[in-house]
Amino acid sequence: MSNYKFILSGGGTGGHIYPAVAIADELKSRYPDAEFLFVGASDRMEMDKVPQAGYKIEGLWISGIQRKLTLKNLAFPFKLISSLLRSRKIVNTFKPDAVIGTGGFASGPLLHVASSKGIPSLIQEQNSFPGITNKLLAKKVNTICVAYDGLEKFFPKDKIKLTGNPIRKDLLEVRNKHIEGKDAFALKHNKRTLLVLGGSLGARRINQLIEANLEFFETQDIQVIWQCGKLYYEQYKQYNDLDRVQVHAFLNEMDLAYAAADVIISRAGAISVSELCIVGKPVIFIPSPNVAEDHQTKNAKSVADKNSAILIREKDLDSNFQNEFSELISNEEKQKELSKNIEALALVNATNDIVDEVEKLLRVK
Repeated sequence: MSNYKFILSGGGTGGHIYPAVAIADELKSRYPDAEFLFVGASDRMEMDKVPQAGYKIEGLWISGIQRKLTLKNLAFPFKLISSLLRSRKIVNTFKPDAVIGTGGFASGPLLHVASSKGIPSLIQEQNSFPGITNKLLAKKVNTICVAYDGLEKFFPKDKIKLTGNPIRKDLLEVRNKHIEGKDAFALKHNKRTLLVLGGSLGARRINQLIEANLEFFETQDIQVIWQCGKLYYEQYKQYNDLDRVQVHAFLNEMDLAYAAADVIISRAGAISVSELCIVGKPVIFIPSPNVAEDHQTKNAKSVADKNSAILIREKDLDSNFQNEFSELISNEEKQKELSKNIEALALVNATNDIVDEVEKLLRVK
């Protein structure tokens, strides 16, 4: 039977949406006649991004619990009840053969309903420290695909499969595109290139750091591709006038940006970390301290502890950044070592392995 029906749910951030799309794409390549439905939060970015990827999506009225007392928290019980009822209706109408959750609040009600009805269900946890939604779902679902070791602390051990995080196929070819990447960004081939990534919206502290160090980079003979995020582009676009700095709100050709880079500065969201392992370039992680359970620091630390990247916390940037950067950029041995070590952590077949797990559930069904 190839006309299966799949529901995928996840969202709130790109880190939950892109894995869901990658899984759907792989399922579609194996089952061209299958039907797909995405379920997300009605006011979040998945409502735009999923249709752009060619899939239908339904929205739930749901959001997370705020950490401090706010009026939004008062609405939470009503949103939860509304989302559970809507999820039940979606599941009853669509009748999926399997349901896949990639994290984010919308996946909670949907997977709760599906697993309660005995529909085969799988969640994919991107982080080394799981979000609250997946922790709550862990007891109910059949399979939990993870990207890091040591998650038995949070999930039933017999359900865990170490697969890695789904990433874009075009990143597997980055190694052969160095010249193409430098040409695409009109960079000088005889100068080293720093790529700065702060996520799609941008990272305020990283942007402040780069602005403060533009002269320092010049003394190091470095050219910079600076993805500052759409929230900050107006503030920083003036630096495009400098000879060796390019400021971008967003990078559409991520593979070419990675290919052009000699060194990368990045946040440590789970998908970024997985991509950077595959790209295999020397990385300085500056994790955001403002995310749930400080999971970015945990993600970065799990790589840095294996001598596979450099970790600098935001609070240490003023005192440590220039020393760490100069030491890295002047030491080719160190760069090669970090590259080799981070590449060894890459799980390149993640999407295939996750879809293999979905197929096992279909066979059991």
